[in-house]
Amino acid sequence: MNPVYVVTDVEVDGPTPGENSMLSFASVAIDAKGEEIDDFQAVVKPLEGATPDAVTMTWFRSQPDALAAATENPKPSGEIMGYYVNWIKTLPGDPVFVAHPLALDGAWLDFYLRRFASMRLFKGPWRGERLFYTSGLCLQSYAAGKLGWPLWQCTLDQYKPEWLGYLNSTHKAIDDARTSARLLAYLMGR
Repeated sequence: MNPVYVVTDVEVDGPTPGENSMLSFASVAIDAKGEEIDDFQAVVKPLEGATPDAVTMTWFRSQPDALAAATENPKPSGEIMGYYVNWIKTLPGDPVFVAHPLALDGAWLDFYLRRFASMRLFKGPWRGERLFYTSGLCLQSYAAGKLGWPLWQCTLDQYKPEWLGYLNSTHKAIDDARTSARLLAYLMGR
């Protein structure tokens, strides 16, 4: 296998795919040596009939730069997911989905891929073509195992700056995906 780790971050307007909308997402592809190959970022239009969560939007309004990045110049979801599928298929290897945590970002990407691209995020006994190899990698769990830390301590604000490539979490999808990609590269090198 020739893995390409597709480290992904989503920004959403609530907790539930379909009831709420994904606002933006980004992926940074790295090879097994931790070298960046390429990146993808997009802002998507809110789902028709979905309602933003009041608590989430109150938080987002306290982060005006992140809110602007997540909502500026949105494109239709179907168009964006088609571009994303094509981008994944051009990567030079077997794509492995990675997120910190997998349960959040993976659920959103799977929902949007199924709804707008007739694809599944992961392999399973289900109908539909899968986009990524196997079940993905939860970076938070991987960090806990590699570092010997309890899972609840594995948050971006707890890691040493050098492990994150001296990047900060900004709640902008591309920045946070790149920060997590640097963490994965560090952990793979341990």
